[in-house]
Amino acid sequence: MPGPDCTVWMSRRVVSERLVFNLIMTGNIISLSSLKDLPEGSSRGFSVHTPSGHEDIFLVHKNSRLFAYRNSCPHTGGPLDWVPDQFLNLDGDLIQCATHDALFRIEDGTCIAGPCAGKALSPVSLEIINDEIFPVFD
Repeated sequence: MPGPDCTVWMSRRVVSERLVFNLIMTGNIISLSSLKDLPEGSSRGFSVHTPSGHEDIFLVHKNSRLFAYRNSCPHTGGPLDWVPDQFLNLDGDLIQCATHDALFRIEDGTCIAGPCAGKALSPVSLEIINDEIFPVFD
């Protein structure tokens, strides 16, 4: 007889299969990367084509969690990185805009220092299925 863990696993499996099916049917399936390709404490940018157009986004892997944002500073609208995949400050604890050194919390994208203090980066939803990372665009 299956236990409670089996029920949770089955529920996740059904949700994951439904999500993949929905993504395939709408043409939105884009696997960005595998979790193994994004080590803890790193960041990586991607350019993706979505049904609503081109999107530049980036991922941050911090404290065993993944965070994704559009690569656009709320102050200037320009990209945050000036070197590919370099979105974090030297300590690796904040997202840093290369244009004017604004600093953003990784966990919620809120600017804590710089000309856009109090504003936030635009988050991107993610789904992880079989260690593959998929952005979900509405």
